[in-house]
Amino acid sequence: MQRIEAREKVTGAARYAYEHPREDAAYGWIVGATIARGEIISIDAAQALAAPGLIAVLTHENAPEVHPVADHELAVLQSPAVAYRGEIVAAVVAESAEAAREAATLVRIDYAESGHDVLLRADHPKLYKPDVVNPSFPTDTAVGDFDAAFGDADVQVDVTYTTAATHNNPMEPHATIAVWEAGAVTLYDSTQGAPAARDTIADVLGLERSQVRVISPHVGGGFGSKGTPRPHVVLAALCAKVCGRPVKLAVTRQQMFDITGYRTPTIQRLRLGSDREGRMSAIGHDVVEQTSTVREFAEQTATATRIMYAAPNRRTSHRLAALDVPTPSWMRAPGECPGMFALESAIDELASACGVDPIELRARNEPDADPETGKPFSSRNLVACLQEGAARFGWAERDPTPAARREGRWLIGTGVAASTYPAYQRPSGAFARAKPGGRFEVGVGAADIGTGARTVLTQIAADTLGVDTDAVEVRIGDSALPTAPVAGGSAGTASWGSAVVGACRALSLALEEGSGAEGEVQATYDTGPDLEARADYARHAFGAQFAEVRVDVDSGEVRLARMLGVFAAGRILNPLTARSQLIGGMTMGFSMALLEESSMDTEFGNFLNHDLAQYHVPVNADVGDIEVAWVDEHDEHLNPMGSKGIGEIGIVGAAAAVANAVFHATGTRFRDLPIRPDRVLATLGEDL
Repeated sequence: MQRIEAREKVTGAARYAYEHPREDAAYGWIVGATIARGEIISIDAAQALAAPGLIAVLTHENAPEVHPVADHELAVLQSPAVAYRGEIVAAVVAESAEAAREAATLVRIDYAESGHDVLLRADHPKLYKPDVVNPSFPTDTAVGDFDAAFGDADVQVDVTYTTAATHNNPMEPHATIAVWEAGAVTLYDSTQGAPAARDTIADVLGLERSQVRVISPHVGGGFGSKGTPRPHVVLAALCAKVCGRPVKLAVTRQQMFDITGYRTPTIQRLRLGSDREGRMSAIGHDVVEQTSTVREFAEQTATATRIMYAAPNRRTSHRLAALDVPTPSWMRAPGECPGMFALESAIDELASACGVDPIELRARNEPDADPETGKPFSSRNLVACLQEGAARFGWAERDPTPAARREGRWLIGTGVAASTYPAYQRPSGAFARAKPGGRFEVGVGAADIGTGARTVLTQIAADTLGVDTDAVEVRIGDSALPTAPVAGGSAGTASWGSAVVGACRALSLALEEGSGAEGEVQATYDTGPDLEARADYARHAFGAQFAEVRVDVDSGEVRLARMLGVFAAGRILNPLTARSQLIGGMTMGFSMALLEESSMDTEFGNFLNHDLAQYHVPVNADVGDIEVAWVDEHDEHLNPMGSKGIGEIGIVGAAAAVANAVFHATGTRFRDLPIRPDRVLATLGEDL
């Protein structure tokens, strides 16, 4: 089934946050700090207030007070302290966006600047152990005697990998329209979860849940950056309250690099010990990453290592440095994405050291149950994905010798890596309503961030009710609908869909019993009790990714020639949208390997390449032939649909597959992402 809202989107009829019509709207503009650490000592807004069309200037000296919450980033304009460059220090409101932008340049702010620390390193003196890693995983784990087992291993791999900071860059920038009426506020916001956003904003503003409504019918991408309210949402509400008018506030692309989150850089040490046939006895994964001084965010980078391969002796750890930088946050597959780059690269290094095919080595270390908890897997078809992918990709014809294949100035290589992502499901509510004329309405506080949620929920409802999809209207993107979790963690369809199934089943039963025959019949459902009663399984999706690259020996450029992903993700509910999601994830994964890097300026303390002219994301010419397939997987321990999430698994392992292919092409191992041309040229021998 094609996307229900496709025509609306391609014709411009779909309204995004900033586009909701308000003839009486004023326009806000953010003023960011120009120092990386210090304190505001004076603000002179006189020139700005005299500018044409100016309505107000908000600073910490006159902004309304907000209530303290756990996310201190939301304490907007509450203090003269500056914790990072680009932090919101003022806002200008005017009759037009252009007038607000011009007036923002006229606000004069003097600072008392302090020394700043913005560089992550493995020996940073401020490293500490967080209590948990996102969202609530143990920070460290240990099974057996890792040190002894690694020291006694016949084959040892002890390597360190780094990944650069990378920024979520959804097509639609973060934006909000705030409207106050009768002491309540309505927010038209670009968010991955309207109900959760409502709850957070209500707490910040000191309001009841009933006094806040968040409306978000269409979202132009998020990749995690819109999973929780960012500071601009609070700022829009404050501006509208002060001005007594609706206020439109959009975050510019450059400002997004400061206040809307990013993936932390990582330094990862992997230690693998095995016998000479590649059967592992020890796995160690130690991670160093950064957070801000404003709010702790600890990415769960080593958690995938805990479930991937069998080894009786294992250890994982996470350490953080709180630096004078913006707060990192969720970015597609937080933890699993950077963690699996390091693990799957190290697995490839172990295969080379043992002289074992990388697919065979993975199969030899396939666990019977979760290696650390002992829980049975609800289903685990990693080996099936590897085998199916090998057949489709032509792996058997591969010469395993590095740097053996060349065409003119191009070195050609292939690589493989595994993928995994948890099959999450969270409590959700939904309603289903029978309407006159044989039509049905279904409501759930879900969000469609480009994934096709409307479409698949319509399919689920129609299938449960036994009617055509044309007879069903699904309402999402509004906090007034039944509470549902955010579109994140690849849990959307499993969570919302289960609630929709429950509501539609209850509605069908009510219709059979003749309830409410003279009017509309409605049923609701909450999946909370169902989840509490579930058996204790390790639920994960798995996959295998294959890549072929071409490396130019003269320029150092790496081109992706082709890529294949084969996944085991339960029942695929909509092959059309699923394929799109998986290709999107794989594209982001190879972009991480070759292109994306947020470069920190240590002198001024901000990201230098903070726009899409300098922060490189792939365009059509960069994307080679990407194919997606899946294996049939029937898992009775999941949800009524039998589905696993697919939004994030596509990015997991993709970077490692590309990096492993670059090694196969060149004979040189690149352990630092991205694999830039200058790094390639610095290591290629002159004889090439």
